[in-house]
Order: sequence, then structure tokens, then C-alpha cells
Amino acid sequence: MTATPPKATRVPVTTVHHGVELTDDWDWLKDPDNPDTIAHLNAENAYTDAVTADQQALRETIFAEIKSHTVETDMSVPSRIDDWWYFTRTEEGAQYSVHCRVPVVDDSWEPPQIQRGEPLEGEQVILDGNVEAEKVPFFSLGGMTVSPDGNLLAYLVDETGDERFTLRIRDLRTGEQLPDEISGLAYGIAFDPSGTRVFYMEPDEAWRPYRLKSHRIGTDVAIDALLYQEDDPQMWGGFGLSPDKTKLILELGNSEVTETHVLDLETIAAPLELVISRSERSLHDVLPVGDQYLITHNRAADGTQLPNNQVSIVDADQVADRSVWRTVFAHSETIKLDGVGVTREYLFAAVRAETTPRMWVLPLAGLGTQAQAEVVEPAFPEELYSASPVGQHIDSPYIRLAYTSWITPAQILDYDPATNSSHLRRATEVPGYDPDLYLVERWWAPAESTDRRVAIPLTVIRHKDVEWNGDNPALIYGYGSYEMSMDPAFGPSRLSLLDRGVIYVVAHVRGGGELGRAWYENGKKLAKKNSFTDFIDATRFVASSGWVHPNRIAAMGGSAGGLLMGGVLNMAPELYRVCVAQVPFVDALTSILDPDLPLTALEWEEWGNPIEDKEVFDYMLSYTPYHNVRETNYPAIAAVTSLHDTRVLYVEPAKWVQQLRATATNDQDTALAEGGSPIVLKTEMEGGHGGASGRYRAWEDRAWDFAFILTALNAQDLKFPQEDT
Repeated sequence: MTATPPKATRVPVTTVHHGVELTDDWDWLKDPDNPDTIAHLNAENAYTDAVTADQQALRETIFAEIKSHTVETDMSVPSRIDDWWYFTRTEEGAQYSVHCRVPVVDDSWEPPQIQRGEPLEGEQVILDGNVEAEKVPFFSLGGMTVSPDGNLLAYLVDETGDERFTLRIRDLRTGEQLPDEISGLAYGIAFDPSGTRVFYMEPDEAWRPYRLKSHRIGTDVAIDALLYQEDDPQMWGGFGLSPDKTKLILELGNSEVTETHVLDLETIAAPLELVISRSERSLHDVLPVGDQYLITHNRAADGTQLPNNQVSIVDADQVADRSVWRTVFAHSETIKLDGVGVTREYLFAAVRAETTPRMWVLPLAGLGTQAQAEVVEPAFPEELYSASPVGQHIDSPYIRLAYTSWITPAQILDYDPATNSSHLRRATEVPGYDPDLYLVERWWAPAESTDRRVAIPLTVIRHKDVEWNGDNPALIYGYGSYEMSMDPAFGPSRLSLLDRGVIYVVAHVRGGGELGRAWYENGKKLAKKNSFTDFIDATRFVASSGWVHPNRIAAMGGSAGGLLMGGVLNMAPELYRVCVAQVPFVDALTSILDPDLPLTALEWEEWGNPIEDKEVFDYMLSYTPYHNVRETNYPAIAAVTSLHDTRVLYVEPAKWVQQLRATATNDQDTALAEGGSPIVLKTEMEGGHGGASGRYRAWEDRAWDFAFILTALNAQDLKFPQEDT
């Protein structure tokens, strides 16, 4: 390997916090408008290309495998909204989906049968992502909605990757773009029942959605009505519509407290009504159902915490009197209640039991009384699966479910609560895939580093012909933040690992939500290191299982999972041969010390406030990866980032790579395939937090990551080739 890694000029910047000096040699890289910054990132990309050039053939092979397992010309299951069935099509060779619709016939709730590449009678294209993306380097939809009369399409589009959207409106009768256009918006869009007003959210300079506005179509944007402004920098705003679309629900909050307002859309000039104040210090969701509210909440009337939530029902005009709230679902120590939805006749609840998402159903009649019916849970054949309600219409006789598992491709089901039966509407076709060739197991690893009474759930996926010989490679994936759970889901790209004999392990570490609210709270703020030690303990457990060679283990995680990667590499680098850190949050302390950066104030609820609290500052300083790189042998590392990412700024991995190269003692000069441990930075210059846009670009990114890992693990060759691969 003859390429020389770029060395960024050291320009030390020293700051003092709580009497502690922090010196950052590469702080200047944070300025994307500095030509030297762009030159450095380009130099890093050139170095990465040179170091990984020998992996190009493998990348092309993996890309071809992903493509071979994908039906490129395909369509979604139609979803009924008012008088139309809406669906998407994808075409071979096209990066983006085409959004279509056909009229409802005879008021039927049976979705029309769509054939690949064959338009239906009356089919209309309402938005073609490929046409929209032709003139821009990046394209992503942030949301789209159609007016109740079906005549207008409002949609949000991001053309840089920074998740700041432009609202556009199209007349679907003529195809004409209306002059109404608003830039710099956050996620969220909705029409009022008349179809003459559209609601949207504006973010502040820190990218926090804080203003709810309404725009009357055909008027000057400058006179748009401000309905609410949230001035607390620690409160994030978002909105949606009630199931019958007669009310707008504005929710303000963070990971520890919420506040809810409701706007009656059927009454002209109605004010926002405060339903539950932040002063109650509860986390809750409010769902208007007729003249009642269904409330999912974590605090009882006497102030008792209900960490896994309870669901109550109350008349809308009595919501302030907690004594009259009636219990629908009581709090459970083992089952997390995530939220509820309704049809005209039924209530369905999204719940998490034994780590996985499931659903409960019961009639609306008698809720909260002695006449309340027993819960019914749709049954499925697998132990580890996800079954979640999606895209529900209040008038549908069905409850639509998305079902998947680690080895079962996604299915769309319409569940009929009247008969407790499901109608399979679509099973994703995966060419050349036989689910019987793969096995999924649940292992439990003791948390040796903290408390052996704590068991860490692991999902272990492997090809059935992998032998128990202690010589197999493994990839361990983790996240562990924001109460986000790594739920069962099928990914065709994962087959490229499994078919090469790699054992794929998901470590469900603390900080995630797999085992309820307590699992999350024991991995945040001053307990954050539990996420790192759980991942390390999981790795040691896997290494000692008899399935895996201890020197053939890879680690991978992204965003806050990238922080996890940086933390475990500093604490136990000897456990890993290679690590891919995707958009890694590896300088959390510096970022959260700067209240002017995007989302910083909101992050205090996850990590603590190191500006005001010295204990938090000291704790974060003790684990933030960038500040804890040490003189030791690190594994091969690929840090992957995007220039326009507003969630994790590119500067964090850019500085981290410089610090690693300057400090680590591992062999960075020998090629990866020859046993070396190079450290590389790959920056997508036209992408955001999710990388480049377009499905083929996404496949290329995944092929790049996997080729880097497989080369390091000496697992480039297929061990179990599929017939059609």
C-alpha cells in the first residue's frame, strides 16, 4: 500500500469548561465554506479510493447480489385515502419511486390488483421522483399529502441532504405547479378539511421545528398565519391530524416531557386548545376520538411514574380532571404500550412484548368500563418478528399491518378484527432467496462489566450450514440510544454476509427500547457507558460461544451507533478486527457544548447538559471517542459521513480520523487484505444523514461497507452460493 493518508494542519483551539482545558487541533475543519476543508475531504476520499481499490471487484459483486435479490420493477399495495387508491411503482434502472393513484370503484375496500409495468385503467401519476431529481444532485421527499377533494398535491422536497425542505403544491387536474412555494421547512404537512389551507412547521437556526403556520393557497407567503411558536430550545414541535381529519394535534416535547394542543379544523378561526401541559411532566400522546380523548401516558393521577405507559380514555371537556380518566390498558412491568389508533369500530394498540413490536385489538364500544372487551392479538408463526399498524384509514373495515422478521421479507396484511383473520395483500418477492436456509436465534449475554443479573438480548442470524467450529467470522451491529429499538426486519443486502458464512449479531444494548423504558433510561445520561460495556460484553459472549473466531469479529453502527463504535474501540479495541462507523457521533461533548449547533439543546435530554452541570461534563469527557483515543492498537476503521448531514456534522468523523491516525499504534501502512489496519474517511459530498439519495446509490454504499468488512475478515468468497445469484 503506497498511498499516504492526508494530514490536516494542526491549528490548536483551546476552550475552558468547568476549569478543564480542552484543546482541539482540528476544530477548523468545521467550516464547510473554507476551501481548505473541502480540499482536505477530497484528499481523504482520494486516499480512501486508493487504499480500497482492491475491493472494487468485491463491491461490484455485492452490488450485483443485492440487485439480484431485488425485483426492480415493482409496486406497493394501494392504500385508500378518501376516493382514491394510492400506490408507488419502481422501474428497473430508475433510482426513485413513481407515486400513482386510481379512483375507488363502488366504494370498495378491496385494493385493486396491480401488475408490474402495466398501468391500471384510470391510473394517474401524481409525482415521479425520477423527474423531480433530474436537475438536482440530491432528492428526498419529506412528506406528501393530497387535499380532501383529491385535486391538490402538497409535498416537501430536500435537494441538498440537509433535511430543510421546500413546500410545493401541484394541481393534479392540470399538472400545473402553483406559485405557492415555501423554503426552509421541517418535516410535517397537512391540509385542512376544506383543502384551502396547508399547515407546516418552520425550524429555527438550530434545526428545531418551533413554528406552526398555516398557508392559504393562492395568497402571499408573507401573510401566512403563525398558529404557535415554541421558544423553549429544549422542546421540539411536530403535528398530525386526528383519524377523522377534523382536528390538528400539535405536540411539543423531548424524550422526557410533552405538551399537547388541539386545533378544531371545522370551526373557522378556532384557537389552539391546550389539552395537557408540560407542567404535568408527563410523556403522552393524545388521540381525539369523537368527543373523547384516548391518552397514552406515563404518569398516574397521584404522580406515580408508569414507565411502560398506560392508556386512558376521558371526555374531551373533562381532560383536566385526572380523577375521571378511565383505564383502557393498565401499566405493565413487562409490556411497553407505544401508542394507539382507531377505526370507526375498533381500537388497536402498538405494544412491545419480549423485545418485539406487536399489536392488540378490541372494540371501541365499552372502553374504560366493565363492558370493555378482551384484547385480541393477531398470531404469527415466528418468535422474533415485527407486526406494526401502518397507514390506517378510519373507515376501513381492516387494520393494515406491516409484518416482517429477520428472515421473512416484508408483508402487507389487512387484519379483519371482526373475524380475527388476516388477508395477505403483498409479500415482497426476493429472487434467489430461500428462507429455510437461514436460522435466527435469541441469545442472552450477561452484563459482566456492570451487573451479571442484567441479560443483554442478542439476535443471532446465520446460514443453516455454518458449522460450530469456532472459525467463523461475525459482524456485531448496535445502536443503543434515544429509546430506538433494533426491531426484526429483513434486509436483502444482509444475504451477502450470511452467504459468505458471516454470523450476523444484533446487540440490543441498553439505551435502546427493546426491553421497555427502564432499558432506555439505564443507557442514557449518567448511565450512558452501559451501552458501551453491554456491546463489549456481548462481543466477548459471542467470541466465546464456539461459533466465532475471536480474531474475525467486525463491529458496525451509525449515528448514535457510531458513538457506540467509537466508545467500544477506545475501551476494548483488541476485540475487533474491523469497524465501520456510519455518520458517527464521535465528538458528542464538543457538539453538545455548543448551543448554536443543530439540535444541541434537545440533546441535553439524552446526554445531560455539560454546559451547566460539571458532573455531566466530566462523565461525557470520560467517554466521548474523540477525546479518549489512546496509544494502542486499533482495528481497521472506516468512518463514513456526508457533507450536508445536519444531525451528525461531518467534522466529527473528520477530526476523529486525524486523532486516530496520529495516536494509534496499529499497522496503518499495510493493505487491509494483507492483515493491515488502515483508518479511512469516506465523505459523501452530495448527501445527508442517510448518505446519497436513490436506491442504487444506497446499494453502492452498502456494498462499499460490506466489502471493507469482508476483506478485513478474510471472508470475500461465497461459501453458500444461491442458485440465482
